[in-house]
Amino acid sequence: MMYILSPEIGDENFGASVDRINSLITRLGGELGEINQTSPWGKRRLAYPIGKYTDGYYVVANLKLDPGQTGELERSLRLNEEVLRHLLVSQEKD
Repeated sequence: MMYILSPEIGDENFGASVDRINSLITRLGGELGEINQTSPWGKRRLAYPIGKYTDGYYVVANLKLDPGQTGELERSLRLNEEVLRHLLVSQEKD
């Protein structure tokens, strides 16, 4: 999953916002893997403006989640005002 957080949260609240999303995933029965929020991600300029924002905090998280819970996760991310965009993709098993 990749999501972009609003630049209005600031560097001091960035970790707390990521923790809230991580706790949402675990509440839904998911398991968190690697979370990349630093280079090359982190705070970056957006390819195009989203609303009034021209930059945001990019976070990439690997997770395991029951497919039946993905709808609830996406609904919660859409309702979260700190999340500008999100993309949840399925990774094929070997």
